[in-house]
Amino acid sequence: MKNNIENLKIESLKETKYIKPLSVEFVLNGVKKTWEVVRSHDSVSILLYHKEKDSFLLVKQFRMPVYLNDSKIKYTYELCAGLIDKDKTIEEIAIEEIDEECGYEVDLNSIQKITSFFTNVGISGAKQHLFFTTISEKQKIHNGGGVNDEQIELFFLPTSQCDEFIFDESKAKTPGLIFSIYWFIKNRNNLGF
Repeated sequence: MKNNIENLKIESLKETKYIKPLSVEFVLNGVKKTWEVVRSHDSVSILLYHKEKDSFLLVKQFRMPVYLNDSKIKYTYELCAGLIDKDKTIEEIAIEEIDEECGYEVDLNSIQKITSFFTNVGISGAKQHLFFTTISEKQKIHNGGGVNDEQIELFFLPTSQCDEFIFDESKAKTPGLIFSIYWFIKNRNNLGF
């Protein structure tokens, strides 16, 4: 995947679509405080285990906030994920994201919830709901890649390379991804793999 960044322009937001920046004043234990926060949507993420390949299917994409912090990093490795911004259950949103981003058709009853946790606790505190499901080539319905202007590339991570991948600091990844791999390794025998 090649990302050629041109005409980079940074400016303050006046009207926003997905996030709401706020300044909050409050008193905590008798001390007056001010905190900058961002209200954002909660999300779903899904660890996809490909049975025939004994691999996890991850998505690889460009993320401007990561690039702004480290311009050497051109893309991130992530779980298939999406915002909870529709009038659907979180499970239905997870199924839709697997289709859109990865191109696999997964039955609603085949996904299992692992847990939920809060992300970006210092700035947004949004909740992410983490799921797991298996996929196979029989379920492949298209090439994935996302919708609209998303530029998602699929990446298969063999389970035998998980340790190396997790500790490879040259590959930008989220804590949710690292946690989900840990969860799989810890529960692999119970899952039947």
